[in-house]
Amino acid sequence: MAQVMFAVHMAAAADIADIIKMKIQANDIHIRNATLADADRIVEIYAYYIKNTAITFEYDVPTVEDFQMRMKHVMERYPYLVIEKGGIVQGYTYAGSYIGRAACDWSCEVSIYLAHDAVKCGMGRMLYEAMETALKDMGMVNVYASIAYSDTEDEYLTKNSLQFHEHLGYSKIGEFYNCGYKFGRWYSLVWVGKSIGEYKEDMEPIRLYCNL
Repeated sequence: MAQVMFAVHMAAAADIADIIKMKIQANDIHIRNATLADADRIVEIYAYYIKNTAITFEYDVPTVEDFQMRMKHVMERYPYLVIEKGGIVQGYTYAGSYIGRAACDWSCEVSIYLAHDAVKCGMGRMLYEAMETALKDMGMVNVYASIAYSDTEDEYLTKNSLQFHEHLGYSKIGEFYNCGYKFGRWYSLVWVGKSIGEYKEDMEPIRLYCNL
């Protein structure tokens, strides 16, 4: 699930090497590929949302070792990116399989989290634009995100994440009503999607991100 909140104006013209391998810099902000050494900081960022929000439906903070296993699994196929400011990781985004069937290879699900004190400062948009560029380079066509949602905002969940995705061109495609129970309350999941590629009769196989 996604919580978000610099725009890279040259992203449309630049390839993934420009954005990731050459390490874009502006206002001391960098986007790069994540490494397993980032797991401590990433878990620290994620733990806030587990303990204090319904943005994620997890109850327990994973250990760093468990989280590194999750990262390894993602990195076998998809991008896993972090954003730094002043040398400190302030957020991360990663992609994963959608449904996990061969016919859906050209579709994926994305998630993004920013440090809770680093939201609404442009880094979420910057991360997602870098992620979309990486996914396009892989040959992806559809990008989806699942977002915790409630018609009534409360102290655990607002509509900021859905609004963020809508501002980036995602459209609502479905809702699972009251599918998550946390903090003694029921929350829904909204699915949003965005087309980032061309639908062809003869699709080329997806390129693994680690091979780009």
